[in-house]
Amino acid sequence: MNLLGLVAGGLVAFYFGLFSKEPWIILLYPAILSSRGVIGGLLCGRLSTGLHLGVIYPKFVGNTRRFYSLIQALIVLAFLSAFFTSLVAFLFTYVLWGVSPAAFTSILFFVVATMALSILLVSPLTIGISFLSFKTGLDPDVVLYPIQSSTADVLVTFCYVSVLTLFFSYGFLGWMVILAICFVFALLAIYSMVKNFSDLSFAKTLREAFFVIVLVSLIVNVTGSFLGQIRRIIGNVPEIYVVYPALNSTIGDLGAVVGSTATTKLALGTLDSSFLSIKGHVAEITGSWAASVIMFSAFSVFAVVVQGGVPPFFSTYLLSLLLLTNVIAAFCMILISYAVGIITFQKGLDPDNFVIPIESSLADTMTTLALLIALTLIG
Repeated sequence: MNLLGLVAGGLVAFYFGLFSKEPWIILLYPAILSSRGVIGGLLCGRLSTGLHLGVIYPKFVGNTRRFYSLIQALIVLAFLSAFFTSLVAFLFTYVLWGVSPAAFTSILFFVVATMALSILLVSPLTIGISFLSFKTGLDPDVVLYPIQSSTADVLVTFCYVSVLTLFFSYGFLGWMVILAICFVFALLAIYSMVKNFSDLSFAKTLREAFFVIVLVSLIVNVTGSFLGQIRRIIGNVPEIYVVYPALNSTIGDLGAVVGSTATTKLALGTLDSSFLSIKGHVAEITGSWAASVIMFSAFSVFAVVVQGGVPPFFSTYLLSLLLLTNVIAAFCMILISYAVGIITFQKGLDPDNFVIPIESSLADTMTTLALLIALTLIG
């Protein structure tokens, strides 16, 4: 599924002119991917554990109250995530590049509209995949987030490019469409809040996930700053941009499989809530990491084949660059995912509200930073 990340990267490379029109547009891209990853990660974690425990049924109609409460909480959290991501992104660009305060309006509407469109496209697909995998005997903890994150990268990139195209190519009409999308999204969020005001499960999800959203809003904009630094180092090298979303997605999937399988084991009581119990999780860790190494190697080949016409040495260079990136990022994410699961469980919190949302946003940051470190070391 992570090969779909190359499609997302291809969209970025093809529409790179749009991404270059304002300095904050490239910074927003990983921020939007990560913010959407937080929402998707929370949904995947809660669905997979809920299906295993029997508190969510694998069907759209006639499901449990917990399921419908989760969907409505998702809408509210997506809107809040879009707002805080926009605010922090503006502060970053204002400090780093001195953008005009008027840019905040564009940033806010771009992020909110992209998030709204992605919720409409990605969430039903995620839910359907979780139900189908569970019914066919597959483990949602292993297959759900990797499928969702890769698909979401393509769809979110498509949504972001569409919003940019509306703004830069259709003038006043484009602005009206963007405003209408944001207005409807805001109404849905308000309706969900009012309807579930007294729902304890809804309130718990919002309370625990809100902290994650604020934290991630800070993290994801650091990712954008790292990507901006990479851009200054490499310029417009299509091969790097083509594989970039796929690298983030693969490391995020690695952390998600390690973390999600651990949270289910913790919920079922088959894993001790201590750091030393990581020894009983070696199979999931080594299997996931080995898969990520294979994928990083494949990405280097695909990027060169797709672009074509590069010097022969570049294939070896790109392979070395990506493998070093993998080692750095994978080691960090395995430890982070497992630690977040153990710590939140020990504190009496729901690990599914934290593990995948935190690790998915940190995965983007760690992968981007690891790529920057690898570029610096290799040259």
